Amino acid sequence: MSDVSTEKRSLLEQEGDAAADYLEGLLDIADLDGDIDIDVEGNRAMVSIVEVKSGDLSHLVGDKGEVLDSLQELTRLAAARETGERSRLMLDVAGHRAQRRADLVEQAKVAIAEAQRTAAPVSMPAMTPFERKIVHDAVADAGLVSGSEGEEPNRRVVIRVS
Repeated sequence: MSDVSTEKRSLLEQEGDAAADYLEGLLDIADLDGDIDIDVEGNRAMVSIVEVKSGDLSHLVGDKGEVLDSLQELTRLAAARETGERSRLMLDVAGHRAQRRADLVEQAKVAIAEAQRTAAPVSMPAMTPFERKIVHDAVADAGLVSGSEGEEPNRRVVIRVS
């Protein structure tokens, strides 16, 4: 049984379709090759631009994902215009966010182990809100506590044993 109502799922699918239409137009304008995948996970639409053999989409990501973040915001605006609802969709390009999530979970495991070994707070490097959420979830799964400290763009996660 899904944790999302049928009505909500339908709205999320509509949001994903609107985002896909917007992104397909963008790819056409930029003369880029990529396939669009749409899914619903939990309470948000997930849209991915997947590289095809002849395409390189790395410039849609940027050095540290900043282009991807901007593209996600533009896509959210396009989806919101179509649905009339605020969009929280997540956009991934060429698996960048999925890989970043895996990397952050691994970094969090190292920091968690350090906090457990020393019983001292462990501060992670500065991260975006999306990245901090991933680390906070990993810390909670490990049974520890975490908080965010500092001001953007230097806000970071601090892990504590209790």
